[in-house]
Amino acid sequence: MKSTLILLSPALMLLCVPTAWAEVLVQPDFDAKKFSGLWYMVAMVSDCKVFLHKKDHLLMSTQTIQAKEDGSLHYHMEFPWADGCKRMDAEYLKVGSAGHFRAPALGYLDVRVADTDYSSFAVVYIYKELEGVFSTMVQLYSRTQDLSPQAMKAFQDFYPTVGLSDDMMATLPKSDGCRRDSISHLLPSSDNCSLETKEEA
Repeated sequence: MKSTLILLSPALMLLCVPTAWAEVLVQPDFDAKKFSGLWYMVAMVSDCKVFLHKKDHLLMSTQTIQAKEDGSLHYHMEFPWADGCKRMDAEYLKVGSAGHFRAPALGYLDVRVADTDYSSFAVVYIYKELEGVFSTMVQLYSRTQDLSPQAMKAFQDFYPTVGLSDDMMATLPKSDGCRRDSISHLLPSSDNCSLETKEEA
């Protein structure tokens, strides 16, 4: 299967269903260069049934973003897992106005940076499709691993506008799994990775 922001089998992904479709505004005067750099994914919300089942076991991941000349973005993502760190790269292709993208390799039909101050947080809307099944996701990025009240308020104010509710949300705990792995280089990189789950008891 193609990589998505949740590591799920194709069969499980078929259980994901969208709650709502909404027209989402993009951050005014979006600046891809200011948006570049390291971000931590500190919270997520989605209407995917599998996500809802797994969300309490997800860990904080990182996205290192590089702006391209055409306004698209290159993402390098690292996801902690019980036995190490998984890595992947993806291209977020610019669609129309700045801040509006699609990521075909991830099944992301519509990606919009809905809100950001560039220096501390970003709220990213995603509408995705896999094998004809659609779902909605909103991600909260932070420049640090510490989630600020300002960032959480922006996130919580936004996701109800696209039909998502508080019980669909997960705040992701910190993990040093990828940092340890980057130092040791014990594990190979992987193309089949995303937000990973903590090892269940």
